[in-house]
Amino acid sequence: MATKKWVYLFNEVDQAEKYAKGDPDRVKALLGGKGANLAEMTRIKLPVPPFFTVTTEACNEYQKTGEFPEGMWSQVLKALRKVEDASGKKFGAAANPLLVSCRSGAKFSMPGMMDTVLNIGLNDKTAKGMVKLTGNERFVYDSYRRLIQMFGSVVLGMPDEAFEDVLESYKHQKGAKSDTDLSAADLKTLTERFKVVVREEKGFDFPQEPLEQLKLAIEAVFKSWNGKRAVDYRRATNIPDDLGTAVNIVTMVFGNMGWESGTGVAFTRDPNTGENKMFGDYLLNAQGEDVVAGIRNTEKIEKMVNDLPEAYKQFMDITDLLEKHYRDMQDVEFTIENRRLWMLQTRSGKRTASAAVKIAVDMVKEKLISKEEAILRVTPENVDTLLHPQFDSKGFETAKKEGRFFTTGVNASPGAAVGQIYFDADTAEAKAKEEKQDVIMVRPFTKPDDVHGMLAAKGILTSEGGATSHAAVVARQFGVPCVVGASSVRIDLDRRQMQCNGIVVKEGEWISVDGTTGQVFTGKVAVSVPKLEEQKDLLQLLSWADEICAKKDIRKTAQGKTRGLQVWANADYPKDAQRARSYGAVGIGLCRTEHMFFEPERLPIVQKMILAESVEARKEALAELLPSQRSDFAGLFKAMVDNDTDKNGYPVIIRLIDPPLHEFLPAEEELYEEIITKRIANLGQYAIGKGDTKEIASLEKIHAAVKSMHESNPMMGLRGVRLSIVFPEIVEMQVRAIFEAACDVAKEGYKPKAEIMIPLTGTIKELEWIQPRLESIGKDVMKEKGVTVEYKFGTMIEIPRAAVTAAEIAKLAQFFSFGTNDLTQMTFGYSRDDAERNFLVTYVEQGILPKNPFQQLDREGVGRLMQMAVDDGRSTRPDLEVGICGEHGGDPSSIEFCHMIGNNYVSCSPFRVPVARLAAAHAALKHKAA
Repeated sequence: MATKKWVYLFNEVDQAEKYAKGDPDRVKALLGGKGANLAEMTRIKLPVPPFFTVTTEACNEYQKTGEFPEGMWSQVLKALRKVEDASGKKFGAAANPLLVSCRSGAKFSMPGMMDTVLNIGLNDKTAKGMVKLTGNERFVYDSYRRLIQMFGSVVLGMPDEAFEDVLESYKHQKGAKSDTDLSAADLKTLTERFKVVVREEKGFDFPQEPLEQLKLAIEAVFKSWNGKRAVDYRRATNIPDDLGTAVNIVTMVFGNMGWESGTGVAFTRDPNTGENKMFGDYLLNAQGEDVVAGIRNTEKIEKMVNDLPEAYKQFMDITDLLEKHYRDMQDVEFTIENRRLWMLQTRSGKRTASAAVKIAVDMVKEKLISKEEAILRVTPENVDTLLHPQFDSKGFETAKKEGRFFTTGVNASPGAAVGQIYFDADTAEAKAKEEKQDVIMVRPFTKPDDVHGMLAAKGILTSEGGATSHAAVVARQFGVPCVVGASSVRIDLDRRQMQCNGIVVKEGEWISVDGTTGQVFTGKVAVSVPKLEEQKDLLQLLSWADEICAKKDIRKTAQGKTRGLQVWANADYPKDAQRARSYGAVGIGLCRTEHMFFEPERLPIVQKMILAESVEARKEALAELLPSQRSDFAGLFKAMVDNDTDKNGYPVIIRLIDPPLHEFLPAEEELYEEIITKRIANLGQYAIGKGDTKEIASLEKIHAAVKSMHESNPMMGLRGVRLSIVFPEIVEMQVRAIFEAACDVAKEGYKPKAEIMIPLTGTIKELEWIQPRLESIGKDVMKEKGVTVEYKFGTMIEIPRAAVTAAEIAKLAQFFSFGTNDLTQMTFGYSRDDAERNFLVTYVEQGILPKNPFQQLDREGVGRLMQMAVDDGRSTRPDLEVGICGEHGGDPSSIEFCHMIGNNYVSCSPFRVPVARLAAAHAALKHKAA
C-alpha cells in the first residue's frame, strides 16, 4: 500500500490538483492559501524561491495524535533534498548553506494569527560558512540573532521581552537608535547574549542541529493552529476548526544583506478606500518581520523607484499580472536580495467594507469579473458596516489609551452613538426634543411604553436582556445603536447614576456606545455617518443584486422554476415606509398596528377603550381611534409605490392587534405605589371624613382592571386572534380603517395593495370565526366608497400547530407570514429573554447549540416546520404567498434558508433592507437552478 502523500514540492501543483479532483477550492484546502498561491506563481514562472508544502491533512493528523503522521518526516527530508538541488545549496553545510523559513498557511487567510520562523539552518558552523561565502559578517549575525529570537519565542514559548529587553539595553549602551545602527561585532555579541537567554530561560542550549530546528519549527506551526489568537480569530470569522494549517518550507532570500536589499508588503489597490493605486511599505536592509511588526519606520512603496528602480519596475509588472491572474486585489510580500526580486506570497487582500464594494464594482467595469462575482465578493456584513455610524478609529484608540473603556455587552444593533445619558423615556424624549440634546437612554431593560424615549435617543444601553430583547428588537427596527445585557453595570435609578468597575457616570454625562462591537466608553468618541444615497458604488452593486433575484428561472422549487426572493420591510409609520423604499424595499411585510396605539395622544383613548364597561362604550372609544389609524394606513399606502407618476402600489401587510391589552396599561406595581403615595398625601382629607379623590378613584379602577387581566404567561394568553375573537370590535375598527384608507388613496390615483394579517392562528376554526366578519367589513367599505381595491387576508404562522396544519389553514389564508420570534420560542419551549439571560450563551459556548436560535434560524427544527408549512400550504393553494417577518428576516443565513424553502419574500427592519437585498442575491447564486 502506497504511503499517503503529506508533502508537495514547488513543481507538484499538478499532483495536488489531481488529488483534489481538479477543484481549486480543494487544492487550497490541501496546500493552504499560501502554499497553493506559491505553487501557482511558480507555475506561471514568477520568481519564487524553491519550497515545499506540508499539507493541512498532516496538521490534522498531528492534532489527533500529537505526533507527525507516518511517512511525513521522511517525505520532508526527501523534499528538502530537492530544494537543495534547485537552489544549489546544502542544508546544514558549512560551505554555501541552505537556510529556510517555516511559515503557516491555512485555507483562509488568518494574518498574524499563526507562527513563522525565519533563517532556519543557521548555527555556529553555518554562520561562519555564510560569512565566508558572502563576506558580510553583519548580515549573517543579524540573521542568526533573529533566528534565535524567533525560535525562542515561537518554538520554545519564551516571552518576547526576554530578548527585547536585552536588545534595547544593548542599543542604549551603544547609543543606537535603530537595529541598523548596530555593527557586525554588536550583532555577534547579541547573538551570544541571546544564546545565554535561551539557556537561562529553558535550561538547555539553543539547538545547533539544523534538522532539529526544522522539525521543531514545523511542530510549532502545527501547534499554533490551536493557539488562542488563532482560535479567537476563527470564532470571530466563522472559520471551521477542522481545516488545519499547511506548513511552507521556503528557501530563504535575504533583504538584510545591505542597502541594495530590502523587503516589503503591498496591496495592488488601496485596502482602505479601494482606489486603484498600489498601497504598501518597504524597508531597505531588513527582513520581513521588520515591516509587519513596525520595528522600524517604513517607506511608502512608491519611493522604491528611487532606491531600486529596476526591481521596482519588475515588481509593478508582476503585481499587475497577479491581479489580472487572480482577478482580485492582491496582498503580496516580497524580498529583494542584492537587487534581485523574489515573490514570497500573494493572496486576496483583506479590505474595508467600502473598499470591498468599490473594488468589486470597479473590476466589473474593468471587465475583470462578472456582476455575479462582484456580488459574491461583498458580504452582507460589509453592507451592514457601511450603513451605520462608525467610531473614528483614531478616536477609539485614544479613548482606550485614556482609560475611558466603561463596559461591554451584547452588540444588539450596529452603529455608533455619542450622547448624554438619561434613565427614563420621558426625560430622554424631553431632552432630545426640547433641548435638542444627543441622548443615550439607559435602562435596566425596556418595555413598550419606553418606545418614545428609545426613538428620541441616539443610542440605547441596558444592563439586562439579550439580542432579541425588546430593546434590541426596537433598536434594530429603527436603526438605533444599542448594547444590551451589560450585566457588569449597576444602574441606580434613585440616584440617577450607573457604575461599573469603579467608574461612576451620572445622568447628563456623556458616553459613547458602539452597537457593532458591544463596547461602551465614557466621554465622546468621534463618529462618521454614512448616507446610502451618497454611496454610488453600493447602489450599483445592490441594483445588480436585484437583477439577479428578479430572474424568472433563478430558483427551482416544488412548483417549478421561479424568481428569487424579494425584500420587504417591517414599518409601522409612513416615515419608516418611506425610508424602506429609499433603501430598496418592494413591500411592507409587517406593520404592527399596536405601535400606533402607544403614541402619547392616543394612549389615553386606548386605555379608555380597554376600561370600557360595555361594548357600546368600547366602540365609542374605538371610533375616536379610527381616524388616526386610517391616516397612518393611508400614509403607508402612499409611501409604498413604485414611483410618484404611476403610483403602482407594493404590498402592505398590516397585522391586526397582537399583544395582550394589559401592555397598554401601567404596570400593577407602579399603580399600587402611585395609589399609596396619593393616599398618604390625602391623609388630611381622610381625617375630616372625606373619601378618595377622583384621581385616586380613577387609579383604583385602572389597578383593578390590570389585576383582572393578570396572566401567568401573557405571551401565550389572551393575544393575537384570541383577542380578536373575545373583543372583535377592536379588529373590526382596524379593518374598517385599512379599507377606508385604501379606498381614499385609490381615489387619488394610487393603486394600493392591502394585505390584512391575523396573528397567532393555531387552528382553522379561529379563521373561520373571524375572517368572514372582517372580509364583510372590507366589502361594505368598498361599496360605501364606490371603489374596489386589491386585498388579501392571511395569517402569521407562529404556533407549531399552525405549521403542521397548514394545508387546512391555507383554505382560508391567502398568504402566510412566518413570525419566527414566537415560532422559535414555542418550538424550543424557551422564554426568549430568560433563555438569553440565563443559559443560551453557555449553550452556544459548549456546542449544545451552534448559534443563538433567536439570531439565526434553527433550520433543523423551526426550519423543518416552515418547510412543512410551505409545502402543505401550497398543496392546498398553489399561489400561496409566503414570507417571513421575524427578526430572522434580516439575517443572511436565515435569508438563504427562506430562499431554499420557497419563500416569496423576507421582511426586515428598513435599515437591514440593503443587507437583505445582497443576502438574497447570494442565496440565489449559491443555489442557482440548473
